[in-house]
Amino acid sequence: MIRNFKRTAAILGVVAAGSVTLVACGDSDNGSTTETTAAAIEGLSGTTGQLVAEGASSQQNAMDYFGQKYQEAVSGATLAYTASGSGSGRTNFVGGQVAFAGSDSPLSEDQVAPAAERCEGNDAWHLPFVIGPVAIAYNLEGVDELNLSIENVAKIFKGEITKWNDEAISAENEGVELPDTDISVVYRSDESGTTDNFQKFLGAAAGDVWETEGQQFPAGVGEGANGSNGVASQVSAIDGGITYVESGFATQQGLGVANLDFGAGPVELNTESVGVALDNLEFATEGNDMVVDTDALFASNAEGSYPLILTTYEIVCSAGYDETTSAMVKDFLNVALESQDEGLAELGYIPVTGAHAERLSTAVEAIQ
Repeated sequence: MIRNFKRTAAILGVVAAGSVTLVACGDSDNGSTTETTAAAIEGLSGTTGQLVAEGASSQQNAMDYFGQKYQEAVSGATLAYTASGSGSGRTNFVGGQVAFAGSDSPLSEDQVAPAAERCEGNDAWHLPFVIGPVAIAYNLEGVDELNLSIENVAKIFKGEITKWNDEAISAENEGVELPDTDISVVYRSDESGTTDNFQKFLGAAAGDVWETEGQQFPAGVGEGANGSNGVASQVSAIDGGITYVESGFATQQGLGVANLDFGAGPVELNTESVGVALDNLEFATEGNDMVVDTDALFASNAEGSYPLILTTYEIVCSAGYDETTSAMVKDFLNVALESQDEGLAELGYIPVTGAHAERLSTAVEAIQ
């Protein structure tokens, strides 16, 4: 049973990522094949070496967890994942410096052709492996529960609401004594798929208030911090702080998580409410390239649904890897599929199951 995301996340062992090693066309370091695996996962090649990847910090904790499981399953194989941000991950994947990229956003239009060239003339695929709800996380002394409409969220991050006891917030929180404390917005200072999706969400759900898009947050309001852990840590040090961040990072820092009103009443961020949103997930692409239709997702206001979720992609070559890299990418992704479990849920992610897990398994098997 997946636990409520409001519980304190378990901090699992971290696989050291180290510095990024350059690998032409996704080559892995010192690859070799062994018939021995520490865990009997059907279909693993047992190829050893270091698999190098880079990208979204939103999935860093999941990559650490999958990397630990990968090392246990294939003795002599390791994952080196650098959480430098989605933009850097995509750039270095296209440049052939990493075997795969982790990204909260798909490749941009001008990256599609270079990515195919990097994959020796084959398409790059977006595989949404890591599903994580985004929390509106806050640190406000004496306030343990908070309701916010999406319009008020947009106004807070735009700098139009600047006090916690503003009448617009008070009207949504009857009976709660809100302090006369300044609202301190903290945003991602790095190029971020989380920022990209958050701004797309605000545009879809509060378009009358929010107009900007992109992977850079407008710097006119608040202060920036680098990475998901950076913004969560920054808010934890500020009474009155607020940020947008993946729920696992919010729980690790002990931050409050707002109940959001998407149009059908305040919704608590938990397994059930995120599950309602996932049940209605649609894709903008077909086949093994699975780009989520975020316009449909973010505009949803179904009762009991929490649609502010990130579908973080592993961007891989559909073909064109050398034999060693292909085997290691497939082994790692198969281990990640086998690790969609309670431990992953405790880190604040939604384990994939059912039809979506089957889609991912089919895609991994098809990688050449």
